[in-house]
Amino acid sequence: MIKIQYRKDKNKKDISILGYGCMRFTKKGNKIDIDKAEKEIIQAINLGVNYFDTAYIYPGSEVALGEILKKNNCRERINIATKLPQYLIKSQKGIEKYFNEQLLRLQTTYIDYYLMHMLTDIASWEKLQNLGIEDWIKEKKEKGEIKNIGFSFHGNTDMFLKILDAYDWDFCQIQYNYMDENSQAGKKGLQAAYDKNIPVIIMEPLRGGKLVDLLPHKAKEIISKSPRKYTPAEWSFRWLYNQKEVTCVLSGMNSMDMLEENVKIASSCEINSFIEDDNKTIEEIKSEINANIKVGCTACGYCMPCPKGVDIPSTFRCYNQMYTENKRSGRKEYFQVTAFKKDVADASKCVGCGKCEKHCPQNIEIIEKLKEARNELQTPVIKLQQIALRIFKPWK
Repeated sequence: MIKIQYRKDKNKKDISILGYGCMRFTKKGNKIDIDKAEKEIIQAINLGVNYFDTAYIYPGSEVALGEILKKNNCRERINIATKLPQYLIKSQKGIEKYFNEQLLRLQTTYIDYYLMHMLTDIASWEKLQNLGIEDWIKEKKEKGEIKNIGFSFHGNTDMFLKILDAYDWDFCQIQYNYMDENSQAGKKGLQAAYDKNIPVIIMEPLRGGKLVDLLPHKAKEIISKSPRKYTPAEWSFRWLYNQKEVTCVLSGMNSMDMLEENVKIASSCEINSFIEDDNKTIEEIKSEINANIKVGCTACGYCMPCPKGVDIPSTFRCYNQMYTENKRSGRKEYFQVTAFKKDVADASKCVGCGKCEKHCPQNIEIIEKLKEARNELQTPVIKLQQIALRIFKPWK
């Protein structure tokens, strides 16, 4: 029988090393497919997953999770992690308002792990301090409405270290994978948190699927020839689980196959199990990826919505696909994901307003990269096809 493994939080409580990321539930039209999500969540709980991560700004996610847990009477079996949209906060009343709304959405009276969402620099935390966030947290903890307080981070290593030292955090969440070992919080930040006995939750272990779906052909060959016989996802997860500093790895699971594969990995990995050949394989994969990728976008969606309707993550995915697979497949995919929408979503609609760049966790120069992508993706043939669709309007 598969038995998932656990590591400890700051209070010595067991946390499953695989966490369920609730940002990528399957959609039916514009709404979450609640029946499908329910089956997957309940199966995850039955397999031992006990950490479920959502956020205020994930459309429909908190509501869906709350409904599923209430219906199946399993709230006490799991830990809910959700996030305060600190970038929307202007007063302590605002903090209270969002928190109470989240409790209603999740149909619960307390949050196990509450995060300040997407801190990027020390100034964003200092703003909250000036609004009285520390007294607010103390009150919520005393009432039992918040069990653990933490933050999710997108920024550089120096800023991460400053935020880490600015408060007595219970945990933190960082983007970390074998391609981001030395960017964002990075290995240095991970180690610093561990040294302070602060558990670290990992997001984007597969870079939004890029370390599985968009691997270059040569990288896939390296993986297939390895005697380990690991899948691409397994290499990514095992690289993380190999490190004692990692507490829990989030995965945006939206299929039973994905769930079961990830649980199987999380039941058999060990700390410090990588040998020299394993590390060498990872370095070879990284080398092939770096030789091909054009934009380091993880499709997190923080750049969206674009005021002009540009589908930024899809554009970059197709641009990268041109070089990790082939140009024809990238352009074909781009045409499908932009032209077939009622409202045009192609890169030519960008007016350079910069709203997207302010919110990009990867600090991508989106405006410039969109220009590059447009020049290569929107060939004369693609433009003619787009015009034809504008005329015939098949979505009517």
